[in-house]
Amino acid sequence: MSGSRARTVNLHLICGAVVVFMIFPVAWAVLASFRRPGDLYDANPLIAHPTLDSYRIALNAFPLVRLLLNTILMAVGVTVGQVLLAILAGYGLIAFRFRGRRALFAVVTLAILVPQQCLIIPSYIFVARLGWMNSYLGLVVPLTGAAAFAVMLLKQHIEALPSSLFEAAALDGAKHRETLWRVVVPAVRPAIGALAVLVFVSNWNEYLWPLLVSSGREQTTIQVGLQLFQTQEGAQYGPMMAAATLATIPVLLAYLFNQRRVTDAFLRAGIR
Repeated sequence: MSGSRARTVNLHLICGAVVVFMIFPVAWAVLASFRRPGDLYDANPLIAHPTLDSYRIALNAFPLVRLLLNTILMAVGVTVGQVLLAILAGYGLIAFRFRGRRALFAVVTLAILVPQQCLIIPSYIFVARLGWMNSYLGLVVPLTGAAAFAVMLLKQHIEALPSSLFEAAALDGAKHRETLWRVVVPAVRPAIGALAVLVFVSNWNEYLWPLLVSSGREQTTIQVGLQLFQTQEGAQYGPMMAAATLATIPVLLAYLFNQRRVTDAFLRAGIR
């Protein structure tokens, strides 16, 4: 075996090991959701007596449907808000020439490096003073403002468009609003779709912010709601794994239907 072929085989083996390492917890959780309580710690990967009891408990004994609905509303609301902000801000940074434009984009870029946890206290005070605790506004609005990455990504895509598109729109007498929605948005639609998937997945998995602003079990999200399976008698791991499995389905479907757009968006953007 030649050296290059051996390196290729070793690289594939390493990648395969990494994939197995990443998939193992997910596979264990899915299998555990179909096991009986007495078989949860069975080392045998095959399920001798599969059952749907954990799913029945998760759906009937806990407000799982309401928690999933809250999570969907939060993730969709933040996704729509961030995408709209990114479209408007990205186009504005390209179409309008004003003093400090480069400095403004540098600030947006630096904002990506600021951990969201550093803004928890001012965001919490903001929501509390507006009376948005335990509400969808409290869940959505502060997370919508964390759109620095979205702005940078769409700005890069808009900047990569041929200048002839903007010149043709100007010759036709199109205003900035018409140029944005009739020329720019259709041209960067794949990037918008990819960005929507990334923002949706990121906010679907949000845990800390819903934990702070939604204390009630009817207003919180599925990630926080999984704590409901921790009782005084101990954790109900079977129903918890069933709920976690159901919670991954929307994210999995969103990515499967848009995985090519996600990949192409980063390949074309180049993150210049």
